[in-house]
Amino acid sequence: MPLRLGPAGVPLSCKGRTIVEGMDDITALGLETMEIQTVRTVAPHHFDQYWQAGILSWKTGFEMNLHGPYYAELLGNKRERSRTLSKMEASLQAAKVINARHITYHVGPYGEYKRGPEANEQVANVMAGVVDRCAQIWNNEDEAEDYAAFPWVIENSPTLIGVETSGRQELWGSLEEVLEVTNHVEGTVPVLNLAHVHARGNGRLRTSEDFGELFDLVRETIGGKTFYCHFSGIEHRMGNALHYTQIKKSDLKFEPLAEFLAEDGDWLDITMISDSPLLEHDAMFMMQQCERARHRLFEKQARDDRRRKLAIAQGIDPDELAAREAAEKAKREAAEKAQSAPAATVEKKVKMPAKKTDDKKEKKSSDDGPMVIEDEEDDDLF
Repeated sequence: MPLRLGPAGVPLSCKGRTIVEGMDDITALGLETMEIQTVRTVAPHHFDQYWQAGILSWKTGFEMNLHGPYYAELLGNKRERSRTLSKMEASLQAAKVINARHITYHVGPYGEYKRGPEANEQVANVMAGVVDRCAQIWNNEDEAEDYAAFPWVIENSPTLIGVETSGRQELWGSLEEVLEVTNHVEGTVPVLNLAHVHARGNGRLRTSEDFGELFDLVRETIGGKTFYCHFSGIEHRMGNALHYTQIKKSDLKFEPLAEFLAEDGDWLDITMISDSPLLEHDAMFMMQQCERARHRLFEKQARDDRRRKLAIAQGIDPDELAAREAAEKAKREAAEKAQSAPAATVEKKVKMPAKKTDDKKEKKSSDDGPMVIEDEEDDDLF
């Protein structure tokens, strides 16, 4: 199961803050991909970095990806849509230069449309045009001589247009909407932002089975085994994402996903981008969780193999042997618990010896009465 992990942007620990230096740091951490964030628009002065990153990506096989402008209004009026498309054109040019394998787009608010086939059809038409424009930019043989130093523009396949799931109810981009559009528009892929899917579904991704159902749904709808995903912790309320958080502080846990990938994810080919505020730190955390899940699976398989061999040697059923082992384990834990229980304390009255006193402390009540010793102060013996 190929799994490529990387941050959404230049790593926080990168001192140089350039894309190429970020790629070097990511590789040193054992990660394999990154996603360039254009946020509002593509800055022209970044194109020098894009060229260098594209060359490095082509020579080393490092997977580059790009996120288009965050603020999109593809379902808005003509002016709003034109403004968004002009930003998307700039991001397509940047994706070509940087040798991006995926470019992610938001659709934006529903605008004048209502949820349903009409809005989905409009998004599909726009995305079909974006795919055509991307093909024109990449496979332009008339410009082959201009890109002689950058052979991926001619030899490599065009960037895949990713349509991202949204995390708020007022934004187009539920899981079902994204799957419907990408299923009808060739050249597009769903970008599964798992934090958004979790938030919009009121916390729907909690167990490994939940993640398995999600990936099975995508496979049954659009086919294939290649997935492009985003992951982060998320704070959400009433079906709406509020903001990203680090993974450990969210009710969206990565451990169940790691468990699913280890046990049932052999058929998957995933690029996983960390959207967490901790960027590469949480990407490393995800990598560690995947390794631990694989180790637990190997240990379980080893136990099962040992049990099966013992059962065959003893001539009994492996399930029966497993039941016996479980019973023995329960007895052993009960005995250990009983031994570690604190013993009952027994209160004892201890008669303390009387202290020696000097003559000044001794007084006689009368000639007939007993001698009374009075201490001026009680010293703490301990």
